[in-house]
Order: sequence, then C-alpha cells, then structure tokens
Amino acid sequence: MRRGLQDLLGALGIGLLVMIVNTRVIAQAVPTATGPGTTIVVGGGTSLFSSAYGQRNLGGAFVFADLQPHWRFGVEIEARYLRLHNSEQLSEKNYLAGPRVLLRSGQWQPYAKFLVGDGHMEFPFRYARGDFLAIVPGAGLDLTVNDYINVRAIDVEYQFWREFPFGRMTPYGISAGLSVRLTPIVRFPKGRRVRR
Repeated sequence: MRRGLQDLLGALGIGLLVMIVNTRVIAQAVPTATGPGTTIVVGGGTSLFSSAYGQRNLGGAFVFADLQPHWRFGVEIEARYLRLHNSEQLSEKNYLAGPRVLLRSGQWQPYAKFLVGDGHMEFPFRYARGDFLAIVPGAGLDLTVNDYINVRAIDVEYQFWREFPFGRMTPYGISAGLSVRLTPIVRFPKGRRVRR
C-alpha cells in the first residue's frame, strides 16, 4: 500500500515538472506578429428559404452580428423575418445565436456556424402561432471589400425545428448581404522593430 502511494506521488511530481518546463520553453519566444484582435461586424441582407410547411418558398430579410474575440473563433447572432412569396399570411421568424468558426482569413473568408434559438411560425390565415427550438448548422463565404465593408456572398442554413406538431420541420435556404466592421484594423508600420 505504501509503495503504491510513493509511485503515485512520483508520477504526479514528474507530470508537474514536465508542465513547468514546457511553459518555460514556450515563454522563451517573442511573438513575431500580432493578429487583428477583436472584430465586431454587423450587417443584413435578403434570404430565400424553402419552408417544409406547405412546401413554400419564403423570402425576407435578415440582420446579423459577428463577434470574433479571436480571428478564428467567435459568436454569431442572427434574426430573420420571412414573409414574402405567400398568399395565406404564413410567416417564419428566427432568433438564433451560436459559435462561428472562420476557416481561413484573407479576402475570401469561408466559415462554418452552429446556431440554436427560436423558430417562430405564423400559420396560414393567422389561425395559430408557435415557437419551436431551432437547431441550425450552416456555412458561408464572406468577401472583404475594404477595412470596413464586407459582402456576405452566400450563407447556407439547414434548420431542424424540434417538437413541430405536423411532423418534421426542416426549412433550408440561402442568404446574401452586406456588413460593416465596427472595430478598427490596427496596422503596424513595416520596418520598425518593437523591443521589449
């Protein structure tokens, strides 16, 4: 019993030593460059979705905000209102939020996202309405025009609405629009060295 405790303490000591040495090695390097920092982008555009309820194509508008504390990982918040192209006063609304991953930085920026939120349905002729949990994987492509303007070239979503009373509800669609960057891009002059 005593021998097992000594082995355990020895293994823990070696593990702590390896972690301390590893952080010392990492701490030796001076960063050679810095990233763009936190990014806040807001925008909007148009959407066209295929509604599984009644097999209709609904059009409408959407607004979004992207909060990227790290250049690759961030959060997207989105609201969509679909009411065009129908004759029975049917409408869908989405209020969604979730993680967003930028796959590559540069002028063309592909991304993937996984949003969760409220899918709201106004049924034909306003007979009823309902709110359902919406689980929404999606992806898209943004084009950086300049330091402040981005074009959302395409945004594709496939939605799963849980607990829908008339069977499976899986609307899907595409969106496109414009966005404005609210945070400035910090540029470092070339040729200058920063000493610490």
